[in-house]
Amino acid sequence: MNAPATPEAFEAIALRLVEAARPLARAHFRAPLTVERKADHSPVTEADRAIEKGMKAVLETACPGHGILGEEFGLSGQDARHIWVLDPIDGTKSFISGVPLFGTLVALLEDGAPILGVIDMPLLQETWIGRAGAATRLNGETCHSARRTRLEEAILFATSPDQFTPQEFACFEALSQACAARRFGGDCYSYGLLASGHVDLILEAELQPYDYMALVPVVTGAGGVITDWSGAPLTLASSGQVLAAATPELHRAALDRLARV
Repeated sequence: MNAPATPEAFEAIALRLVEAARPLARAHFRAPLTVERKADHSPVTEADRAIEKGMKAVLETACPGHGILGEEFGLSGQDARHIWVLDPIDGTKSFISGVPLFGTLVALLEDGAPILGVIDMPLLQETWIGRAGAATRLNGETCHSARRTRLEEAILFATSPDQFTPQEFACFEALSQACAARRFGGDCYSYGLLASGHVDLILEAELQPYDYMALVPVVTGAGGVITDWSGAPLTLASSGQVLAAATPELHRAALDRLARV
């Protein structure tokens, strides 16, 4: 079977992936789980693995020539022009804590650049879809980031202060002191909130490609900007430091603030 070649067909495949993930996430949520620790001490459960296996099964049938990079089972087909990047449960710590702010992330890379991204929140029934050249949609309706351009007006998010080194936390502190408010938590949900105009800035560190690749089309398709802390585009080789902003002006102001630390 030939893999689909149109943006609409790729999007349909991505939606099949999150549709395969949702019932598994819901079935395991707040149910007894065995939590293991990976080499980096991050948690993993049978739910993470089962969801990724289910999504991989869909791709192996629908897109047999494509590569797959998943959080739990690594990279296959690394030389393929198209690579799917999967995070079965983004926010496993929230998931095992009974907090419904976890999501499933799906990205499609073409020649290394993300051209499609999905943030799906299984418990909240909210799905953001970003596609290169198109506006981001939340549950089928176009959404847009806020228009704030000044740091002193901005709401800043980070998933946790624990993700920063001491030097990185100093950068976060300097940025947050210039903003109107800061909040912690959310994982991928924060980026959906940014795309819908509720959050203005997000600063993160220690992220992996499966954590951030799906976010790029969602944020940019809503009018926002997302890069690393130096302003460079996010790639598979990025450092894991991520800055997202609702507007180009706010992004530039945040970069300038970080550069002064």
